[in-house]
Amino acid sequence: MCHLWGQRPFKSRDHSRNNFLFGVVGLGEGRHNNHHAFPASARHGLRWWELDLSYLVIEALRVAGLAWRVRLPGPEALAAKRLSPA
Repeated sequence: MCHLWGQRPFKSRDHSRNNFLFGVVGLGEGRHNNHHAFPASARHGLRWWELDLSYLVIEALRVAGLAWRVRLPGPEALAAKRLSPA
C-alpha cells in the first residue's frame, strides 16, 4: 500500500510513499518514503507533524540509557533528498 498511495517528499530508489493512514495505524511505519530515503534513521516521521510513536519509544530508551547511537538525518541530508517543499 505504501508503494501505491501517498506522497513522495524525498528521493529514493523506488516508488515508496508516505501514507497518512498507515502512518497512524503503523505507529509511524507508514512514513515509508522517509524510511527508504533514510534507511538508517531511527525516526520515520521526519517533519514535526508526522507522528512517529515508534521513535518516541526509541527516544525514551535513549534518554533512559538503554539505547545509544540513535541515528537521525541532519538538515543537510534532508535538504539534499527533498523533492517537495517542507
